[in-house]
Amino acid sequence: MNESSEKNIVLFISTLGSFLTPFMGSAVNIALPSIGKELAMNAVLLNWVATTYLLSAGIFLVPFGALGDLYGRKRIFLYGIIFFTISSVLCSLSPNAALLLIFRIFQGISGSMIMSTGIAMLTSVFPAEERGKALGINTSAVYLGLSLGPFLGGILTQHLGWRSVFYINAPIGLFAIAIILWKLEEEWKENKEGKIDFVGFVLYALSLTCLIYGVSILPQIHSLLFIFISLVSIIAFIYWETKFKNPLLNIKLFRNNVVFTFSNLSALINYSATFGIAFILSLYLQYIKGITPQNAGMILLFQPLTMTLLSPFAGRISDKIEPRIVASSGMALTTLALFLFIFLNKITSFSYIIANLILLGIGFALFSSPNTNAVMSSVEKRFYGVASGTLGTMRLIGQMMSMGVIMLIFAIQIGKVQITPEHYPSFLNSMKTLFTIFTILCFLGIYTSLARGKLR
Repeated sequence: MNESSEKNIVLFISTLGSFLTPFMGSAVNIALPSIGKELAMNAVLLNWVATTYLLSAGIFLVPFGALGDLYGRKRIFLYGIIFFTISSVLCSLSPNAALLLIFRIFQGISGSMIMSTGIAMLTSVFPAEERGKALGINTSAVYLGLSLGPFLGGILTQHLGWRSVFYINAPIGLFAIAIILWKLEEEWKENKEGKIDFVGFVLYALSLTCLIYGVSILPQIHSLLFIFISLVSIIAFIYWETKFKNPLLNIKLFRNNVVFTFSNLSALINYSATFGIAFILSLYLQYIKGITPQNAGMILLFQPLTMTLLSPFAGRISDKIEPRIVASSGMALTTLALFLFIFLNKITSFSYIIANLILLGIGFALFSSPNTNAVMSSVEKRFYGVASGTLGTMRLIGQMMSMGVIMLIFAIQIGKVQITPEHYPSFLNSMKTLFTIFTILCFLGIYTSLARGKLR
């Protein structure tokens, strides 16, 4: 296979993988009210349908990135697609809430295998001068998944039931497996002398699990114990990683690389401030505005569709203009959109919601692919898997924190009850509180994005 064909195949496979995982997340969001009704799940438990996936993916992203560097990125990616397909089918067959949450954990683990190695493979085959364009196309696939998720998820939920949202992944996964086995011959494993850091993995997993669980049960007093265990585990993890010869997460990448550090921090803040938007608006449109899952999905389509169209353009710009300038502009537009969402109420027009979703989509597009380009271009080739896994982890921790904040505000202002008409005023108040918090957080992200310094 010549170099050009290899690059095209890797781009296609990586892009297909980048489509699958966000498609699943956004499609499930639109199905949550139907899932809650059939399986009798309250507002907080519904949140865990999204959060268990994010938590398990966040725990395993960096380890699988390191395993990809060590044993082969294509191998880990292929196994991820296989297990993701199987776990999706199992989710569709879940007879109760407990099994659904368990299968969502398996789905998150397999999703981490895809996310941690896809971008690393892409960065391995594209030279620096072409990388921004390739990453822009890859980012478009992420947003295409986000775009089609609410749209197809709404149609599937309304006409075939929420279970169809999960088993629709099966044919896509089987197609991806066939292409990898048939077309992709090359393997990439740059770090041939490393060892698996099991102690680091345990500390890392413990810190994330205790943090998210502790936040989820606030304001209960024993939540502080879990948050304390999380902080101790994080400190122990950082100390261990500085001493271990082949660390799970190379702390030196953060200590000695300002671009890498602040680009990852910006990603963490961006996703913390924005990921919960689709979850909140899905509930708002179906409960408060009283529209069907299909119509709610069509409205939510505007944001990721805008991102899909603009991301390749933003990626190409970041090949020519400093990524921090492009990404910071995107963060500023996102902050403005979040601020405008504070004023949503039961009589807000659909045109206002759609216009704001488009503005949010422009902000996301200008931030995401330039920020990814900055992260991947700031490290040596042998660290591509770890860098990709680290960026993915920042994204997923941000997403978990976003859902954690929602869980906390829901628990305080709504309580552990199903969202019924008598609780609609409490829901609207919690929504206003959440968008205020997210606006402030994203405003801080403008500074971290600008502070990263020059890549070139």
